[in-house]
Amino acid sequence: MQPTQSLSLKIVDKVAEREGVQPEELTPPIHYAINTDALDSLYDASDSDRSPSRVEFVYNGYTVTVDSTGDVALENRVAALDPDKTAV
Repeated sequence: MQPTQSLSLKIVDKVAEREGVQPEELTPPIHYAINTDALDSLYDASDSDRSPSRVEFVYNGYTVTVDSTGDVALENRVAALDPDKTAV
């Protein structure tokens, strides 16, 4: 991963890795789930005072959570909705 990579591309890479596919193979594209320009600008390193404490959205079957530092966590949507259910 490149240090100058945008947050939205970082998310796409993580989801693709979890799915075992190339990033360009993910459907739908991430911009169907969230405005990537707005997301990237929220976490722009040159204006860290604007970074929200957390952003969460659903993309490609995962709940994506981005913390205030720009770290990305993925959680299966079923697990996010009901932690007592386990995937089979």
